[in-house]
Amino acid sequence: MTTPLEVKGSLVDALQLDLIGPTGPLGNHKELLTQTPSRWYVTGFLVPTDADEDQRFDPTSNDDVDQSPAVASVDENETPEKTAARQSYLPSSMGISVLLPAGVNELDAVVRYGEYLRVEQHEGYSGPQHWQRVPQEEVISVKLGSKVPANGVVPVPNSRGVELVWSIRGVPDADSEGGLPKGTRSLSLFVVNRRKPAPNEVSDEGFIFQVELELQSDTSFMARPNLRSLESDDWDERLADLQYRDSFEFSVGHSVSTEAVVEDGQCRTVRSCWLPTADVEKVAPSPIPNVTLEMEVLALLRDGADAKEKLGSFVTNYKAWIGEQLSAVGSQFSGKRRKDMANELLRRASLAADRIQAGIDLLEDPQCLEAFRIANKAMAAQGRRRLALQLNKPAAEIIPAWRPFQLAFILMNLNGIGDPKGNDRELVDLLFFPTGGGKTEAYLGLAAFTLVLRRLRNPGLSSAGLSVLMRYTLRLLTLDQLGRAAALICALELERQKDVVKLGEWPFEIGLWVGKAAPPNRMGRKGDTDRESARAKTIAFKNDDRKPSPIPLEECPWCGEKFKSNSFQLLPNTDDPTDLRVTCANRRCDFSRGNHLPILSVDEPIYRRLPCFLIATVDKFAAMPWTGEAGGFFRTSGPHRFRRVLWSVPSDRRSSAAC
Repeated sequence: MTTPLEVKGSLVDALQLDLIGPTGPLGNHKELLTQTPSRWYVTGFLVPTDADEDQRFDPTSNDDVDQSPAVASVDENETPEKTAARQSYLPSSMGISVLLPAGVNELDAVVRYGEYLRVEQHEGYSGPQHWQRVPQEEVISVKLGSKVPANGVVPVPNSRGVELVWSIRGVPDADSEGGLPKGTRSLSLFVVNRRKPAPNEVSDEGFIFQVELELQSDTSFMARPNLRSLESDDWDERLADLQYRDSFEFSVGHSVSTEAVVEDGQCRTVRSCWLPTADVEKVAPSPIPNVTLEMEVLALLRDGADAKEKLGSFVTNYKAWIGEQLSAVGSQFSGKRRKDMANELLRRASLAADRIQAGIDLLEDPQCLEAFRIANKAMAAQGRRRLALQLNKPAAEIIPAWRPFQLAFILMNLNGIGDPKGNDRELVDLLFFPTGGGKTEAYLGLAAFTLVLRRLRNPGLSSAGLSVLMRYTLRLLTLDQLGRAAALICALELERQKDVVKLGEWPFEIGLWVGKAAPPNRMGRKGDTDRESARAKTIAFKNDDRKPSPIPLEECPWCGEKFKSNSFQLLPNTDDPTDLRVTCANRRCDFSRGNHLPILSVDEPIYRRLPCFLIATVDKFAAMPWTGEAGGFFRTSGPHRFRRVLWSVPSDRRSSAAC
């Protein structure tokens, strides 16, 4: 069975062969091409330094590869202005820089490349002209001497003009604290194509392709220290210095990337790399004994004592780990600055442990405990449905559970949410995890607690209105967050419908407040010429459901059913609508047959209904001072909290109209 790692390797190999050509064990090193190799391959080759300008010019340099496509988005309303054209040239050299310890006066350089020669005819091939690859490899001993600074040129044998050009210089910070040993030198070595065109030679015959440079030394190269971070007073720089103290850089590329071969901390070989890759290790949590992570179990907590029993070991284990790290600071870190930084981080970790404990203690409050239970129940419901769709498994087989950091983040912030006068409300917590690590579920869980607690503490319409505001800059990420957050709001709305007395008559709703290129910003009416209005987009979709959905979702966030032409209704009528309702076409879905999805995507209903959860983009924030209706989001008290008449919803939503 093919593993994902093998699939990834095959894709990287295919990309290497497609963009660069045969290198190492890949490809046919004596291949025959039916086109000029500079058209066949896009990188990895060097042109002669004295080539004519038309040969050196990069024809792709003026391509608009960095321009945003003129397609529907959720941020900008206009296509960005094109940048000025820039003329660039193909490279004639590539190189590597390394740090040499004192006493290293000679090393070996391995130069590999392929040159392509024209062949007029070849057995088995038709056509007037083909290109035959001729592989070349030379091992050159480069004598550097001990003089500093120094430079030199070494011809590459059998190359018709390819040269190794090197320069060596001293290192100013050598023998400083945390720096390099005395006598360390910096070497830069380049492969330069100085071929002279022969009579009747076409351009590609002077090029060298799939160029590789490898440096080999009997003594290990020196790792490059990060003196800027080590000596900086900037918090981020000092943190990076501590966290990446074991990550070493042995080489730097020029017009190319490099890779180092490290064995037991020693690096004696570095090489160029036209297609750099990096392994991103998976973040997997360690098991924590006596801590309950299952959402549905936490949704059934009996009281504060039960919460302490199921969650208390979180703090106990965390503080034990902090103690182990404190005792190891002296042996793990050299230098006062790193020790001070490590102690400060562990002090902050102790504060985080105390905040987690405060969150657990807060669950003794009946309303906070109930909000925590309902939040876990809602997160479990949306998580089970989402994972069932992703994994194509029955929902009953999925057991929704928190990752430890997610639950720790929620508990750490409960006191700041539950106590309006608490000091935690002055803090901003940053979740820093790789993509797919679970950041979204962490803050959605905290958002669910916040929304429910507000309903429990403020019965009736006084708890309605905006509670959670998320601002995004990335277009696709915003749409992804909409789908995931919408599933949570669906789960909360179903909980509200089960107990209107507890959670209020006004529905939980989510709004998408973004630029007009994705959802419509206006409802529109009969006679309008605006094709981007909600009315125009809805009618177009009803006539042909192959067209884009009127909202930036193509399927129901609760059951995954694709929206059909009857999923959207303009209310109270099609000619002069004031609302766009979305209903799932799947009759088995909880949000079908009149129970519409709690999603608002048009500005006018958003300003009127003030959804409790709002996903916005930076362009809307920038326009806020000029958008009077946006003031309703932040009107948190007083008799005019809702500035406009709120539409009543159908009776089966168990809600009523309000002003």
